[in-house]
Amino acid sequence: LTNITIPNSVTTIKSYTFSGCSSLTNITIPNSVTTIEDAAFLGCSSLTNITIPNSVTTIKSYTFSGCSSLTNITIPNSVTTIEDAAFLGCSSLTNITIPNSVTTIKSYTFYGCSSLTNITIPNSVTTIGSSAFDECSKLKEIYCTPTNPPTLVENKVFNSIVLYVPMKSVDAYKQANGWKKYANQIVGYDF
Repeated sequence: LTNITIPNSVTTIKSYTFSGCSSLTNITIPNSVTTIEDAAFLGCSSLTNITIPNSVTTIKSYTFSGCSSLTNITIPNSVTTIEDAAFLGCSSLTNITIPNSVTTIKSYTFYGCSSLTNITIPNSVTTIGSSAFDECSKLKEIYCTPTNPPTLVENKVFNSIVLYVPMKSVDAYKQANGWKKYANQIVGYDF
């Protein structure tokens, strides 16, 4: 299976539907789809590009985990939660735009995305889970735009990158639980 077009009658892509389809290079998801369940595209190692329709509100756990050829993904403004390990091991992903609708980035979401060089966390994010960005070996900087520091669980990669935060919030970040251990990495930025 190298290419598939999902018909407009489909509303849910069930768990593991395309898991292990290692020759699948292209897929079109119609606007009729509102739910993409856990691990739906797990291990689709030849998939290079995917557009998630704006009918989807949650990217479930392990949805694109192991999609090691994925270079580009469009996340629509309808998505509010990116669940655990959704993009784990997407090692060719060089850029990702998290829309301003996302409030929660769960644990291991972008773990092992070793081609990402920077990432912007939008204003809407209130929680960043553990190891969300760990093992992103080329990551040099994170632009964290929320004025109020999001709840943060340990992310070891934060020890070795620059964390840009709003100028007026530098002290708040340096004193916030979770963030204060990375105080030396926090720099004010005029967003």
